[in-house]
Parts: sequence; C-alpha cells; structure tokens
Amino acid sequence: MKRVVVAGCGSMAQEWVRYAKERTDVEIVALVDVVEAAARAFAAKQGLDVPLFRELGEAIRATGADLVFDVTIPAAHELIATTALEAGCDVLSEKPLADSMEAAGRLVRLAGERGRQYAIMQNRRYDRRIRAFRQLLAEGRVGTVGMLTADFYIGAHFGGFRDVMASPLILDMAIHTFDAARFISGADPVAVYCHEFNPPGSWYAEGASAVALFEMSDGSVFSYRGSWCAEGANTSWESSWRAVGSGGTAIWDGVGVPWYETPVEAEPMPFIRDAVRGELADGELEWSGREGHFGCLDEMFAALAEGRPAETDGRDNIRSLAMVFGAIESARRRERVELSEWY
Repeated sequence: MKRVVVAGCGSMAQEWVRYAKERTDVEIVALVDVVEAAARAFAAKQGLDVPLFRELGEAIRATGADLVFDVTIPAAHELIATTALEAGCDVLSEKPLADSMEAAGRLVRLAGERGRQYAIMQNRRYDRRIRAFRQLLAEGRVGTVGMLTADFYIGAHFGGFRDVMASPLILDMAIHTFDAARFISGADPVAVYCHEFNPPGSWYAEGASAVALFEMSDGSVFSYRGSWCAEGANTSWESSWRAVGSGGTAIWDGVGVPWYETPVEAEPMPFIRDAVRGELADGELEWSGREGHFGCLDEMFAALAEGRPAETDGRDNIRSLAMVFGAIESARRRERVELSEWY
C-alpha cells in the first residue's frame, strides 16, 4: 500500500486525487498547501478526511508517507521534491521537472543518490494517435527520418500571468511539443537555434511566438514553429506534424489518424513520382494503455512496482527540459546553443 501526501491543492490536483481514489493500493494520508484555507476547501470538495499541513516534511513524518504527488507551482518543485526525496519518498510530479536546469540537475542527482523515483507528468505521450505516429516511424515505413517538423498555432486568450510573463509560449507550453518530438523520434537534442518574437497584434507582453531548429542525436533535424497569438486556422493543441524520411513522408495533424505516403517505383523516373497512402491497420498498434493523465500515472505506478525507471523519469525528462531552456537561451543570445552538456 502506497501512503501518499498530495502537495499542492490547486485545480491540477483533482486528476491526481481522482486517480488515487480508483486504486486499491493507494491511500491519501495528507494534504499540504501553504494556504491552509485552500487545503481545507480542496479536502471538502474531494471528500478527503485527512490531516492538513503547511509543510511537507512535517506531513511525511506525521503520516509515514512513502510517496508524494507534487502538484505545486514550478517554483516550488525543487523544495518539494528535495524534501520528499531526502525523507525517503518517491516523487511523482506535474511538469516541469524544475524551474531551471541547475535545479533539475540537482533533483535528478539526488533521486539517483537516494535510489528513489522522480517521475514527471507528460500526459500528451499517452495518446493512441501519437503512439501510432511513433510506431509507423519506428517501423521504417517512410525509411530513415531526416526531418521532423511541428507547427503549433493557437490564439489563446488566457488573461492573467501568461499575458505578462517572459517567454510564455516556450516556457509554459512548448515542453509538451519538445517532449513529443523526443518521444516520436527516439532521439535527443544536441543543439538549438531559436528566434523568439512578439508579432503585430499580440496581446502578450513578450515572446508569444518562436521558431526553433534542433539538431538531434541521430543526425536528424527537428523544426518547431509556434504562436500563442495566432488568430484563425488554429492547429490542435497536439501540434501538426510532418516526418520526412528517405522513403516517404508521414503526417499527423494532432487530431486524426496518422498516415504516410511512399513513392511508386516507375521507369523512366518521372519528375515527381506518384505516391501510395497508408496507415496502421486496425489491430497493428502495439500500445494498449489508457490515455492522458491516467495513462502516465499507470506507467509511473508500474515502474514503482517493477523497480525500474518510469518512461518519464527525471533522468529522461531533463532532456526535454533542456530543449526549453536551451531555446530560451539561444533566443536571448541570438546564437546556436549546445545542449548535450546540459544533461
């Protein structure tokens, strides 16, 4: 039985609590929030009759917890995770891993030293369509992929802190697309060149749009174009993807079923060859897990039970975080930034 302390009682915590309640091997033993009224209101709304604390260490000592759900704000992740890991707890956390690369490195090292899990929520990996896109590329249906592109265009009128924060697109949203690029390609980032800008008509204070070019460890290139102030013709939240391989091209619009086209052999060689369309047939998808948050949490708990790193373990996820902070640093310096020494 896992004894869980939930740290952070905001809206994101609801999914985590709902998941915990469906498991027979999990018991929520405490809630932690710096605002006691928030914790009290959250407990009432979720029907939790557990002690409330303002400090995580005290909660762990008082309850004998061995697992922490960290659903606090990014700035608090290092404190929460450090406290939990040093107390002998495993940590399952909302993204991002940390609010800086330095903090991320410290947490990954600490988790390794203590022999504990520190896994990060990347719920967008847990989607049948992205799994199908990844599989058809891994199977070589379009040959060796040399170029992967993602377009993200959404006119998001959030209001509040995003409208005034620095690098709102890259810092707050691009982690999903960057992590997806690593997941889809199976490659890690080597270097990045990024141009961040605020186009005419933007309602953000700065940096609502960006173009980034990543050199990847397999020799391929990942290209990202994004905007959070693009009105009209919006993409999906999962982005619009194209993978160009040595033997064809694969497409996923982030909504429908991924598909690909391969050229038809012809003699003599025409200027542009005809192409044949294909997709994974029913029953070919090798993945059968649940989608979204619950799919990622299923994987995290399976990793805990099997004594192995989770798919989104911090040692892996730090590579996605390096893409975020590397892109921001490249935009600031207006030059190519090497990433391999960042993780």
